Amino acid sequence: MCGIIGIVGKEAVSDRLVDGLKRMEYRGYDSAGVCTVLDGQLIRRRAEGKLANLVSVLKNDDAAGNIGIAHTRWATHGAPTTSNAHPHATGEVALVHNGIIENFKPLREELSARGRSFESETDTEVVAHLVSEQVEQGKSPEEAVQAVLPALRGAFALAIAFRSHPDMLIGARLGSPLVVGYGDGETFLGSDALALAPLTQKIAYLEEGDWVVITREGAAIFDESNNPVEREVTTSGVSAAAIEKGNYRHFMQKEIFEQPTVVAQTLQSYIRPLEQQVALPQMDFDLRDIKRITIVACGTSYYAGMVAKYWFETFA
Repeated sequence: MCGIIGIVGKEAVSDRLVDGLKRMEYRGYDSAGVCTVLDGQLIRRRAEGKLANLVSVLKNDDAAGNIGIAHTRWATHGAPTTSNAHPHATGEVALVHNGIIENFKPLREELSARGRSFESETDTEVVAHLVSEQVEQGKSPEEAVQAVLPALRGAFALAIAFRSHPDMLIGARLGSPLVVGYGDGETFLGSDALALAPLTQKIAYLEEGDWVVITREGAAIFDESNNPVEREVTTSGVSAAAIEKGNYRHFMQKEIFEQPTVVAQTLQSYIRPLEQQVALPQMDFDLRDIKRITIVACGTSYYAGMVAKYWFETFA
């Protein structure tokens, strides 16, 4: 699972964005990036590899600004390169995304036919272009997001920054979690509450299909029918581990509901949809030379290991 954090703040945000990414390194990473909005410009910095590489980039070329988004990526669509790293941007918007846009290929083909050009292999960049197209046609950020969300199929958590609106971010979720954090004259977005723990203890979980506009004054939340809604704001004084349960009653329930997304992301890690190929990891050994495999596990994972043992013995 990738990690998202967004801040509409009163002071420079790049260091706090990176700190939020560090708290989400447990999600895995092969690249990371930030984008801030300053003086009508989108300032984007990205790096492949460990988060320390992004820190080095920012040390030499900071991303100034009091509003921004950031992302730590575990590749699904596209190889782990700087060009595939989030945030993805056009001239008008920058966007970070968790999840999988299942219909990204036909959407990409439609956008290409309309003259849009792409710099990455990712499904995420398609969403950035769709939103940007709406903005370029004169729609407000809210109208643009309302127009684009129904066209997306799959699972997503989105955080979007707009070049010409340096006082707001928009978030949306379907199938992937997204949290709103409330601070003193600041508002936050995060893919989990752990990323926001140093920033605020007041959080609200978006529900399926929700989208949200955050400003320094707070958050306006809308449901999938674009109706204004209220979501419970809770004060969290518990440990980071407990926060990670999100709005599920216990960890087992959380894992059960996450299974479709986790399985899909695991499979997508080896699929290159643009080339219609399966790309297995590079290996410096021949699978035919392996005479024995040992699977170590306990609990329910032990049963999964037993199934894997059966499959290996049957098919290998």
